[in-house]
Amino acid sequence: MNCYCGNDKTYQNCCEVFHLNNGKTETVEQLMRSRYSAFVLANGDYLMATHHQSTRPIKEKKAIVKWAKSVQWIKLEVLETTKGSENDTEGTVTFNAYFFENGKVDIIHEKSAFVKEDNRWFYLGLSE
Repeated sequence: MNCYCGNDKTYQNCCEVFHLNNGKTETVEQLMRSRYSAFVLANGDYLMATHHQSTRPIKEKKAIVKWAKSVQWIKLEVLETTKGSENDTEGTVTFNAYFFENGKVDIIHEKSAFVKEDNRWFYLGLSE
């Protein structure tokens, strides 16, 4: 089976690597994809660990996990990535995340901002 994030690799050879190494990815797209897989798996610890401390929603962790478990994740579509490579310190990923909730398909469309600190990428929040 392909990874939850939509890559052709298996979960074990894709996002699980980052889930086990606490989010040490080379690019923002890898981090974004691994965070999507963490939503599919309702892995709140990973979502918090890869969320920048300045915007980390610690108090909402239980609610986020509960919601992630309550929906059926369908697929991730990465639309655009700007910067966010190994040599950058910031980047964005625009994506659509499809899920099934309350009898209908819904979409999260977001342009996410990422920042690199101490040689690690973190999710910052919505990009302007």
